[in-house]
Amino acid sequence: MDQHKMVIGQAERFVQEELGTDRSGHDWWHIHRVRNMALRLARQEQADLLVCELAALLHDIADEKLNASKEAGLNKVSVWLQRHVSDEDVIHKIMSIISTMSYNGGKNPPMTTLEGEIVQDADRLDAIGAIGIARTFAYGGSKGRSMHEPERDFSNMDYRSEGNTSIHHFYEKLLKLKDLMNTDYARQLAESRHAFMQQYLDQFYQEWDAADKDA
Repeated sequence: MDQHKMVIGQAERFVQEELGTDRSGHDWWHIHRVRNMALRLARQEQADLLVCELAALLHDIADEKLNASKEAGLNKVSVWLQRHVSDEDVIHKIMSIISTMSYNGGKNPPMTTLEGEIVQDADRLDAIGAIGIARTFAYGGSKGRSMHEPERDFSNMDYRSEGNTSIHHFYEKLLKLKDLMNTDYARQLAESRHAFMQQYLDQFYQEWDAADKDA
């Protein structure tokens, strides 16, 4: 087994141990999908496959929603990389990607490398479309959020506030992601996923108001 395959296998086992029981939409299967999409984009864009795959596999280990703090999560990733990856340049690139790729209410600076753009795009693609809808309600349920409260005003509510609803999350984040993709290929893939979410919301509101169209 070559070095690339060995470290990927080690990363897979580490992530499965850390996130295997997650029920908020950040489980192993989310990681698996993001890794596969990152590799698809990386091949299209001719990017560094090892950096993209490892960053995709490890990105949610550092997620501040799943750790005591962002710093604690990043330290966990750094310690693992120092133990399993000998190339300091690879470690630096992965840590740079993971530390800045989250949405964070749209406040994070742009990615500075092609590999960072790719992993961020892959993660954002998994947040929209049919999978994105499912993950939104899984996350909301795990946090005790209600589905929809049409009479409430969310304009002064902070991003990630526990008082948000799952439907409001479409407007504070998901419907914005199509226009925030970095690569041309990701933008193409995002179009149909975005359209599906819009169609879903139209149907949701019809059913909410008992105004379904006649068959």
